[in-house]
Amino acid sequence: MQLQKAIGSVFVQLNESIQKLSDEQYRQPIETLFNASIGQHVRHVIELFTCLDQGYEKGMVNYEKRKRDYRIETERDTALELLHSIYRGLTKPDKDMMLQVSYDEDSDESVTIRTNYYRELAYNLEHTVHHMALIRVGINEVSLIELPDGYGVASSTIKYRKVCAQ
Repeated sequence: MQLQKAIGSVFVQLNESIQKLSDEQYRQPIETLFNASIGQHVRHVIELFTCLDQGYEKGMVNYEKRKRDYRIETERDTALELLHSIYRGLTKPDKDMMLQVSYDEDSDESVTIRTNYYRELAYNLEHTVHHMALIRVGINEVSLIELPDGYGVASSTIKYRKVCAQ
């Protein structure tokens, strides 16, 4: 499936960059990221995919109620293992689901929206690319690691740039 392949490509880039960082670089608060660390951004990405996977059986996903696992943001090996595990689990068939969200910070009341598994995978893919753009900023702050040109760039932007370059 094209979606699974796209997620795999993004995960490979994320995986390779995490492996090149030291533990200290991975955990270091970065001022330009409002003192968030690269590990915190990686944790966020992993937890959204994990939350979707856990909600698949019931057909209900609520990203706001996800379990936060702080080992992911401090232990690179844990993050790398989970990226591999998530990718292996992307073979589920599409199905209708419900997305539960709350946009009112002063209330616990939520809204339920119809969605489907593939739509949520697409959302998580785009969300991952967005966070990788932030991770790129963080990597540039704490290291001299060379990242691929497309790291943290949406596929639509890459296609557009190719057309403009012709």
